Amino acid sequence: MIDIGLATTDMVYFASGRLATPGAMFTASHNPSHYNGVKLCLAGAAPVGQDTGLADIRRLAEQDGGETGRPTGRGAVRPQNMLEPYLEHLLGFADVRRFAEFTVAADAANGMAGLVVPPLFERLPVKLVPLYMDLDGTFPNHPADPIQPENQVDVKRAVAEHGADLGLAFDGDADRVFFVDEHAEGVSGSLITALAAGGMLERHPGATILYNLICSRVVPEVIAEHGGKAVRTRVGHSFIKKVMAETGAVFGGEHSGHYYFRDHYNADSGLVASMVVMDQMSKAGKPLSELLGPLRRYADSGEINSEVADKEAVIELLAETFRDGRQDRLDGLTVEFDDWWFNVRPSNTEPLLRLNVEARTEELLAEKTAQILAIIRGAA
Repeated sequence: MIDIGLATTDMVYFASGRLATPGAMFTASHNPSHYNGVKLCLAGAAPVGQDTGLADIRRLAEQDGGETGRPTGRGAVRPQNMLEPYLEHLLGFADVRRFAEFTVAADAANGMAGLVVPPLFERLPVKLVPLYMDLDGTFPNHPADPIQPENQVDVKRAVAEHGADLGLAFDGDADRVFFVDEHAEGVSGSLITALAAGGMLERHPGATILYNLICSRVVPEVIAEHGGKAVRTRVGHSFIKKVMAETGAVFGGEHSGHYYFRDHYNADSGLVASMVVMDQMSKAGKPLSELLGPLRRYADSGEINSEVADKEAVIELLAETFRDGRQDRLDGLTVEFDDWWFNVRPSNTEPLLRLNVEARTEELLAEKTAQILAIIRGAA
């Protein structure tokens, strides 16, 4: 066994790919301190899902030793430092020689980004404003879950106080990152996906780019405008990594702050995404808000959860109510009209329906969101 010690999840994926070996990491990801778990991957950072190993692991565990019996000897452990090669890997996603000299506020939330961010930024001509870089699994400052707006408050304040050009908020294991512009405004994962897609297509003309089905319409529009091939996927890590491998896509993005890169073994990385966005800012010589301005074409609801006893019945009611729209069942129910669309997906673990709505105007968004929620919550 190779022990790489403390690591971010994306460093584990890098090690699995570089060393061509399966990987396992103890982490609770973005969950509170009383949670824990194990993230697994196959050699080359290939995903492990119900159909690619998890069901087998459960079966063997329930057999209390499995058909192979209990181990008869002790294995060997070989420590190996992967931090230095990983930092070099990250630097390869940008033209560091032409990096702009800007200021970045980065919030590690006392999670594993604190291991990588300081030495990475020492190699960049960028002033780092560090927040909560000390590794502390009790998360004394705020939870390491930046998708929640209250957990972005500190990095937004730091951007404003230090006049920073960019804010980065990482989750506990650093496979996700959320961005804050120079006005201390949060940026949606869809806009970052569109921005990064344009940058990746500059480096890889005509390439395939993935986006999940609740990303904004601006994402496939930008991919087409840059001459790329857009492929729409289900929501979720294992689905996207599988399609990345099948299509040879160079990049994939999710609204939830997960960004996947072919040259990162088809895996997601908040740190690679940070390098790509900073590279785009450096090349353009523009602040992030100006880069994103042309991409702000639609209004969106964000994800709205509703507790529902019979999720499938409500989905069918919505399908009948909006039968005049273009419908598909790739993941839940998606219904599209010319000037708005919505997706409603059942939670796999809770009695919840997850709703996302997008429209050309704020007024139309408010009208349609209220209409759909009235149906969902009236039927609940």
